Amino acid sequence: MIGVSIILLDLVVYIIIGLLLMNYDDFYDESKGEYWSLESMTFWQKVNYIVLNLWHLVNLCMLTFVLFRIFSSVSKSRKNKVKPDED
Repeated sequence: MIGVSIILLDLVVYIIIGLLLMNYDDFYDESKGEYWSLESMTFWQKVNYIVLNLWHLVNLCMLTFVLFRIFSSVSKSRKNKVKPDED
């Protein structure tokens, strides 16, 4: 249940950031610079863009942590099941 809650919270954060970044799409002005360049963004659009990239980093760190924990528990359980023969 906790894992599902974390995944749902993660999706909600992505939806909120996505909605905030829609502001950039709606008000993009070609004269201010290339599309998705920082020059063409206002301060808050830059903040939203940076938060999105930081959220990607947080998700990558959490995924690495979860995979490490799974790998550790699997290797630990295999180590406990396979015992060397004692003569």
